[in-house]
Amino acid sequence: MLAATAVSQSATDPLAGLVLGDVPPPERRPGWSTVRVVSSSLNMHDLWTLRGVGHPPERLPVVLGCDAAGYDEDGNEVLVHPVIADADAGMGDETLDPGRALLSEQHDGAFAELLSVPTRNLIPKPSWLSFDEAACLPVAWGTAYRMLFTQARITAGDRVLVQGVGGGVASAAIKLALAAGAVVYATSRSEEKRAEALAWGVRAAVPSGERLPERVDVVIETVGEATWSHSLKSLRPGGTVVIAGATSGTNPPADLGRIFYLQQRVLGSTGCTRSELVALLKLMDATGLRPVIDRTLPLTEIHQGFQLMLDGRLTGKLVIHPSGSQPSGAPR
Repeated sequence: MLAATAVSQSATDPLAGLVLGDVPPPERRPGWSTVRVVSSSLNMHDLWTLRGVGHPPERLPVVLGCDAAGYDEDGNEVLVHPVIADADAGMGDETLDPGRALLSEQHDGAFAELLSVPTRNLIPKPSWLSFDEAACLPVAWGTAYRMLFTQARITAGDRVLVQGVGGGVASAAIKLALAAGAVVYATSRSEEKRAEALAWGVRAAVPSGERLPERVDVVIETVGEATWSHSLKSLRPGGTVVIAGATSGTNPPADLGRIFYLQQRVLGSTGCTRSELVALLKLMDATGLRPVIDRTLPLTEIHQGFQLMLDGRLTGKLVIHPSGSQPSGAPR
């Protein structure tokens, strides 16, 4: 079967290690199910693997792709919860299992025609959600949901800053916070992306690093070094920064004096639980919320998709079709 596989890693030329070619189909194993993948989507995690960040080279080669929607062995439409873990080992939260693994870390991922995952990780795809939309949700939207509602516990009227409009998590966080009744601010270096955020309903979209009209209750941070100082300065006393990524670097100045003097809270967040992904679907059903899809590409053009991500030219998610054909599904 056709698959996109990471065979080597390079910090400066990550796409050199991405190979498109035939691989054996997954073997059947007890407690696992095979999914025929209709749609998948790109995530920064895929690029980190190719760069050698957080992924040891001895785990190569590995099929990339953390998100999937398709058909299970009985022909049911499903989406895949991407965290492979033992909820009991995480005290009821599989993201806290020390042995947890995101799809494509210890097991082959979703940039292939067939995917093998624990049966527990399959979630029925609602009929009102297309395959492309479903494939956008597990990593980016699940991460944003946990950041906002589990970690920050936002409520209607809260002021929320989302750093960096273009990324999948950031665009999801904006949409979800607005749906919850929050007042949302956003930042981006791109005037085009700031205009897009304004069209979604944010109160203001400012250039990265520019002062906000008011201090906020919550900052959603996935950029890291480049925006960290601005995040803390934008936060009210007693406010909360939730961080789930650091695309610009992981070693920002700590600014400990500001944090302790203003009693600011800094919370880490990783992925989402299966129950949080189900709760996200319920929220989307109730509000009519849908993911932002920048474009779709066949698996044969995945190098082009990665280059668009590297160049920062995406707003929302890029969907990959492993079969190369446009899937059927619920209308948008």
